Amino acid sequence: MNGDGGSVDVAGCDVDLNQTVFFQQMIGTLANTLEEVVGLEDAASFVGVVGGQVGDELSRKYSKALGHRELDVRTIAAILVDLKARIGGTFRIESVTEDEICLTNGHCPFASQVVGRPSLCMMTTNVFGRIVSRASGYAHVEILEAIATGHAGCRVRIHLRPKADVDGYEFFA
Repeated sequence: MNGDGGSVDVAGCDVDLNQTVFFQQMIGTLANTLEEVVGLEDAASFVGVVGGQVGDELSRKYSKALGHRELDVRTIAAILVDLKARIGGTFRIESVTEDEICLTNGHCPFASQVVGRPSLCMMTTNVFGRIVSRASGYAHVEILEAIATGHAGCRVRIHLRPKADVDGYEFFA
């Protein structure tokens, strides 16, 4: 109630809150809590499990939308860019060869919530890994630079053939 006995217009107050902001904050807080309680490695594992499930589902959706056809490397790269654009990322293709896809990004879908929370990079790692391996049979995802770890942007390399002495995570069809 305000001073004259009427109710206050709460809906008109200036609060930076909408569905996107709420879910970004929730995911950021969840990742931070996991990293503090179970440690970075286990937190990344938990996020990775979720990312794997999301990646499988997105792979099925893109496969169905594209008529379940065999995909060339450029189309696979375009799928990764498209899915990130749909959720607020700005991924771009840096290079594509028969052996690897390299992508860059200037804005994380988790927005400022990703800063200092590298476990969230496992979402990208697992989504990309599942989609690429289902389409090509194999993927090895490396996060070379990440907003989460203080870089200005992200740089992700996905190897399409096994390669020795490479950091990252392997995925098989």
